[in-house]
Amino acid sequence: METPAKKLLVVEDDQFLRELYVEILTNEGFSVDQAIDGEEAYNKMYAGGYDLVLLDIMLPKTDGLRILERLKTETPPIKPNGAVVVLSNMDHDSAIAKAITLGARGYMIKSDQTPDQIIKKIKNYLGE
Repeated sequence: METPAKKLLVVEDDQFLRELYVEILTNEGFSVDQAIDGEEAYNKMYAGGYDLVLLDIMLPKTDGLRILERLKTETPPIKPNGAVVVLSNMDHDSAIAKAITLGARGYMIKSDQTPDQIIKKIKNYLGE
């Protein structure tokens, strides 16, 4: 019996990048859901059940750090999520430290990653 595809959530407000990530991850055999702003991302992460979430920090409506904060301190997800990995262009040590403190498993700077590197790191976070 074939193992079901790992379920990923891509939270990215930039349409070009979001479509790129969804395409490369789908081509890798993942089941990919997406959110275009912080409010949609929070609702999907609250419902839960993702094996991995790629979360941008700078988002319309509410930012990624606030989403992590709310899920940690106010309302835990209905179904637990696997690793949350921040994928952002914010290269600030304070933002990285806060994301990790709030439960993010890792932090990738978008501009430093090729699609292949992103796939490789995601597989590492998923233990593949």
